This record gives sequence, C-alpha cells and structure tokens, in this order.
Amino acid sequence: MAKTKELSKDTRNKIVDLHQAGKTESAIGKQLGVKKSTVGAIIRKWKTYKTTDNLPRSGAPRKISPRGVKMITRTVSKNPRTTRGDLVNDLQRAGTKVTKATISNTLRRQGLKSCSARRVPLLKPVHVRARLKFAREHLNDPEEDWENVIWSDETKIELFGKNSTCRVWRRKNAELHPKNTIPTVKHGDGNIMLWGCFSAKGPGRLISVKERMNGAMYHEILSKNLLPSARALKMKRGWVFQHDNDPKHTTRATKEWLCKKHFKVLEWPSQSPDLNPIENLWRELKIRVAQRQPQNITALEEICMEEWAKLPATVCKNLVATYRKRLTSVIANKGYITKY
Repeated sequence: MAKTKELSKDTRNKIVDLHQAGKTESAIGKQLGVKKSTVGAIIRKWKTYKTTDNLPRSGAPRKISPRGVKMITRTVSKNPRTTRGDLVNDLQRAGTKVTKATISNTLRRQGLKSCSARRVPLLKPVHVRARLKFAREHLNDPEEDWENVIWSDETKIELFGKNSTCRVWRRKNAELHPKNTIPTVKHGDGNIMLWGCFSAKGPGRLISVKERMNGAMYHEILSKNLLPSARALKMKRGWVFQHDNDPKHTTRATKEWLCKKHFKVLEWPSQSPDLNPIENLWRELKIRVAQRQPQNITALEEICMEEWAKLPATVCKNLVATYRKRLTSVIANKGYITKY
C-alpha cells in the first residue's frame, strides 16, 4: 500500500477547530477533503495529548548512548584510520556490546562515512611552506598572466589497466560476460609515456617517449617541441614556461639551454601536481582513449595523438581561467593537497 501524505499542521488544527464548533467527523472530512478515519484519529490524539503536533515515534532505544556516540566520533576525528573493530572493542571495554554495522550506522548519522583514502604526494614541511608561498605570491596575479603560460608534464597511459576504467550496464550475474569486462595483461609493454604541453589557447605538441626518459632526452624534447608549440599557440611575447622539479627537468644542460634561449621559467613548488592544470587535461585524455578501447600499443599511440588534437580549446581556457581557485584552495588547506 502506498504511503499517504501527511496532513499539514494547519489542516490538523482546522479539524480540531471544526470539532470544537460541533461538527461531526463526516462533515469535517467532506469540508476539508480528508478521510473520516483520519479526522477521527486527529481528534482522539488532540483529546489525549492536547496537541496535533507529531509525537516521538516508538522504537528500540539506541544501542550506543549519547556519551558513547561522542566517544567514537572523537576517536575517528583524531584518527580517521580507526577500524570498526577497534571501535567495537572500545565500546565493549566501556560496557556496551555492539556490532560493526551499528558502528557504521551511528557514524553515518554523525555525517561520517567510510571511504577509500586517496593517494597523494608525500608532503614534507618544506613542501607545504613552498606551496603556501607560491599560492600567496601569485594569488592576485591577473588572469592574463596565466593565459601566457605554457604548462607541461609527462604521463603514462596504459593499454590495459587502471586507466582503462569504465562503467557498464549489466544484469545480475553477468559481470564476466566479455561485453562487461576490461581485459588486462600480466606482463609486457602495456603502456606508453607521453610528454605534452598546453596553454589557455589549446593543446600544444604531444610526444611519445620511446625509451626511458633521462635528462638528455628531455632536453632534446624541449629543443624540438617547445618553441614550435609556442608559435602554434600564438603565445604573446614574454610567455612563461612551466615544468615541475623532476630531476630530469633540472639538469644543468636543460637549465643552460632555457637560459640561452631566454625562456622565462615559472618557479615551481615541489610535490604540487594539483597546481598544474595539465593533470586535468591528462585525465580527460585518458577517458577519451579508454572509450575507444585500443587493442595494441600502436593503436594506443595513434588514438592518444588523435584525441589530444581534438581536445577543445574551451577546456584548456577554462582550466586556466579558474587557476586562482587552485591557489585559494591551497591557502585554505594550509598548504596541503587540494581536490584539484
């Protein structure tokens, strides 16, 4: 039977007023469009409790006392990695026996839910201070300055693996049907390494790195692709180049080459992938590539190049236009990793 809608407090009060005026339950029901049985129930409730307000529902009392709720809430707030088993044992020592399900339900009512911990770069105090310094120094930089930056980085894209995730609609017990699975490989060359760059005007060049990248190879990639990318993107005079502090990027040869070419380099805080908007672009690229389901390394590389070239300039522009929000988030999070 469908659940009926609860009468408003105003309607319940009208029922009592009409009853006190001498009208019958049938007449009240017809006048207000309410069932006679409902009218009778409200009148009986008013006679018994002198109110039409909702009364507390009956039910089993909570297994965990308010004091116990405060205790376990305080425990997980101090140490979010506390297990349900630990909390069960804590309460048992305090004289309360509960199940793990009760722990979960209690904490959920307090707004706490068990989730997988995110993997983030390890931040030492020196990294936190550098991130805060960077965010504060650049917080008020005009948007035009960020539009004149070429952002760069490397990424690995796997042929079969965690990058090839997708959701499927399937029936019960059909999880192993070939249409509902993603093939994986145990060994072998199942990924490619890419170097790319972009600006607010769109994606720059994307290069497949055939061997393990070192300083000399990175220097060669920049010498062949950075300036052509800047020209293709029609960067304004005095544009700025961004790359992180990976040892490959900071070799003497690379630094000397950048200096010789008079390229301005953005001073970058270590361990700060969330401050580099190209990470969001990599994520978009991987989603697009996974949807096309390449079956070999050659196809993977071709599809990466095709999808990179098709990335909308509006996506790139939006990533740069909202850069101030990243800096604000770093400051709000006291230098630690942000959602970006």
